[in-house]
Amino acid sequence: MARVVLITGASRGIGAATARLAAERGDHVAVNYARNTEAARAVVAECVASGARAIAVQADVADEAAVIEMFDTVTDELGSIDVFVNNAGILHAQMRFDEMSVDRWRELLDVNVIG
Repeated sequence: MARVVLITGASRGIGAATARLAAERGDHVAVNYARNTEAARAVVAECVASGARAIAVQADVADEAAVIEMFDTVTDELGSIDVFVNNAGILHAQMRFDEMSVDRWRELLDVNVIG
C-alpha cells in the first residue's frame, strides 16, 4: 500500500531528490515549495512519470496558517499523511568553510565569538 509523503522544501536539492525517491518506491508525494512554482511542477512531473500520485503545494513553512492549509490540502488530495520530511530551510550565500567570516559564524551559530 502506498504511503503519503509530504516533503517541505521539495522543489530542488535534497528535497527534490527525496520526492523522486519516494515516488520511485511507490509512495504518493506532496512537493512543498515556497516560491519556485516551475521547479515544484517539474519535480511533480518526474514523480508522476514514476507512476506516483503527486501534487505541488505552495506554503511558507514560517507561516503557521499556511502550514495548516498545506496539511489540509495534502490530506484532502492524497489522503492521510504517513511520512513528513521537514527539509525546508533558508540557505544563505554558499561559501567554503575557510572563507567564512566571524560575523557569518555568529549568524549561523547564534553564539558570541570571542576574538
